[in-house]
Amino acid sequence: MTMPGADRTARIYITGFMGSGKSTVGPLLGSSLGYRFIDLDTAIEAGEGKSIPEIFREKGEAEFRSLERNELRLLGTRSRIVVATGGGALADSGSLAIVRGSGLLVYLQVPLDTLIARLRGRKGRPMISARDGTPLGDEQLRDRIRSLFLLREPVYRQADIIVDAGAGSPGETVSAILDALAPLRGKT
Repeated sequence: MTMPGADRTARIYITGFMGSGKSTVGPLLGSSLGYRFIDLDTAIEAGEGKSIPEIFREKGEAEFRSLERNELRLLGTRSRIVVATGGGALADSGSLAIVRGSGLLVYLQVPLDTLIARLRGRKGRPMISARDGTPLGDEQLRDRIRSLFLLREPVYRQADIIVDAGAGSPGETVSAILDALAPLRGKT
């Protein structure tokens, strides 16, 4: 991991529940900082030659979390990157340790009802889909999101920076992150 005194702002990791805007805010933040944006799920898909739902179906969640951890270990050695993590990536204690040791963690906080509205009817999300990959009904979706959110939010709250990403535009969210980063990067 990063040596003591190394610049943790050289790697910015974005976390939050699925639908919080990580893949939208990440590229904008990267562009604003002059950093490369990397979506963790996309990097894993490229490495495996399969989609996330296929990986879940064929290898299971435990193997997927191992793939996330390995990819984060590699990313932790790079500089000037913004990484959007998967919604459950940091529930793995090894992945969380890699992120906390190699960069700054930003949590895009979104109210539960907003997340439910954003995720209703979405396909390609194994954690909120039926076994056959179809979207869950409203009541099942609400229950699944609520239970996952309650498990994951304590991990998200360990972030160095917490930003409200529920009501504002992606640009406003990026501005809030940049404001929080300024003193950490030595810029006021």
